[in-house]
Amino acid sequence: MPRLSRSAAVLLAAGALASLPALADDARYNQISLRAEVSQEVPRDLMMVTLYTEAQDADPARLAAQISDSVNKALAQARQVQGVTLRQGARNSYPVYDDKGQKITGWRERAEIRLESPDFPALSRLTGDLLQNLKMGSMDFAISPNSRKVNEDALLKEAVGAFKGSAALATEAMGGKSYKVVNLNLNTSGFNPTFARAPVMMMKAARDAAPVTPDVEAGTSQVSITAEGTIEVVMP
Repeated sequence: MPRLSRSAAVLLAAGALASLPALADDARYNQISLRAEVSQEVPRDLMMVTLYTEAQDADPARLAAQISDSVNKALAQARQVQGVTLRQGARNSYPVYDDKGQKITGWRERAEIRLESPDFPALSRLTGDLLQNLKMGSMDFAISPNSRKVNEDALLKEAVGAFKGSAALATEAMGGKSYKVVNLNLNTSGFNPTFARAPVMMMKAARDAAPVTPDVEAGTSQVSITAEGTIEVVMP
């Protein structure tokens, strides 16, 4: 085994001593992990309805024209109602086979339109009218982007305040004089999911092909913000 010279050993020792302050600076003591959560019920103020038309025909071109005509008429009718956002949804066409599954006997096509509005009565009336020629796909309720921002900002302030309160209590319990925030993460939940509901009156309208204005209840969503982080208690 090779032996180090006296000068090399001195240099190694000096290097080790020089690294000690850096290690001491990196050390962290009296750290505590904390978690605070605040939540509230927020009304779902955006109504979303999906309607569709579906038909079958031996001639795919004639079928496509029929579906397009139904969709265009529905969109033209919906454009007459202010405050309703229109979107064309999925459109699919697929072959229909005979009993043996070998020969194509026709084609079936389905097309959707999607309507959104914060004006529930207006969209409900429009939906009832459109159900004379279309079928109900789904009805969803969600928190609108504007409402989300307002409530999220308010909850964020509450979450940070709750975290600071917990940090102060923990510092006092340990006999510290103050604390430093090492890291802090904020997480939201409950804003994105939608609540789907197809009222009985809507389904009856789809069967009877009679206009109806259903009563709708959007309900609320419980939304929350969690503040998780680490503090370092400064001792006297």
